[in-house]
Amino acid sequence: MRRVEFIQPAAVGVLGGLVMSLAFGAGGSRADGEAAKPPALPAGVSQVLYELAVPEGPPEAARIALGDKLFNDKRLSADDSTSCATCHDPAKGFVDHKPQSEGIAKQRGQRNSPTVLNAMFNASQFWDGRAATLEDQAKLPILNPIEMGQKSPEDVVAKLKGLPDYPELFQKVFGREIDYDDMAAAIAAFERTQFSGDAPFDRFILGDSNAISVKAKRGWALFNGKGRCNECHAFSLANPLFSDQKFHNIGIAAHKTDFAERAKRALGVVKSGDLKQIDELALQSDLSELGRFLVTKRQNDVGAFKTPTLRNIAATGPYMHDGSLNTLWDVMDHYNKGGVANPYLDGGIQRLGLSEAEIDDTVAFLETLTSPGVAKFATEEMTKQRAKRTVRPERDEATAMGRKGNLGDLAPNPDLKNPAEIGFFTVGSEGGRK
Repeated sequence: MRRVEFIQPAAVGVLGGLVMSLAFGAGGSRADGEAAKPPALPAGVSQVLYELAVPEGPPEAARIALGDKLFNDKRLSADDSTSCATCHDPAKGFVDHKPQSEGIAKQRGQRNSPTVLNAMFNASQFWDGRAATLEDQAKLPILNPIEMGQKSPEDVVAKLKGLPDYPELFQKVFGREIDYDDMAAAIAAFERTQFSGDAPFDRFILGDSNAISVKAKRGWALFNGKGRCNECHAFSLANPLFSDQKFHNIGIAAHKTDFAERAKRALGVVKSGDLKQIDELALQSDLSELGRFLVTKRQNDVGAFKTPTLRNIAATGPYMHDGSLNTLWDVMDHYNKGGVANPYLDGGIQRLGLSEAEIDDTVAFLETLTSPGVAKFATEEMTKQRAKRTVRPERDEATAMGRKGNLGDLAPNPDLKNPAEIGFFTVGSEGGRK
């Protein structure tokens, strides 16, 4: 079984939106043996919050092993060519490093594959939040025509029953014949073992001042100050994922979309609550760029996509919901100029006025969010990104620095005296700041 290092679980507030009653399958007894022992969580990881993510205790080894096998089995697809791991490769930070992922027959969808690492703490799944749980998320790609291409849950179950290894395994784990919900529960159990942490930043914030470079410390200060990154990617011990779990229009889709026309068309097409239809529209149609609007049909969700975690960001490019930004410098350039104007742009998106040196410092900080399990791969990826650093299609220094366009108000320059505490408070035994 592939595992990675641990991360601090997310906050009660983040987990509050989770529907965790399905954490270990759709009803039935726990047929796969005695309750598993909790993992040995490293310093800084809250046992209480971990238990909120797995309220019935950690998955048993047999269920995890079955989920691991299913996650990596290409036979779940219609033509035996594609598995969950095809788009979420455990060896590459659980992504595929393609702008848009490829499914059966080399078909390409409209969305970039987000990492599975720490997905157990997400308030919802997918870029538009169309699935509430890991179980729901596991079911949809298998039935999507351009991902794994199966026609129905019944077809998947029939195929698994016809394979020599699965009937006995399902009977052992669930105490019954193969069922589509149980299949999803097993995959989700495996995914709930994929949480990562113990990054250099974690050691720094817990008191090791030498854990990150001076450059990265300046980047942490910029992240919480002039860069305004913490408005959507705030960090605290209660919410260590660097994501507000909300949905924002930051202007990425505005490069190629007439939002008003597509939103009007979607209102006449989308059936509220039909996850299969929404899943197919999100991946296969030109309505994909409407983002969260496909799920809610609310005007303020047009072009809005979920704030991704910044954990392991150095290892999980390319970036954004459509994989359109190749490097972290591209990401910084996009925000530095205030995104791309459109009628639904989030009100918090405006120019940052960061210098080139400040952009470099912020990228240096982002690299410190890399966990040991993907550190080697992240180093290789960042070497590739640095080679592209001079190719900057999103760069617009004139707008970013206020020489043209809407000037906006710049955030204050950071106070570098103690960058570890900028935007972050630690609480001592007396409840005060220390």
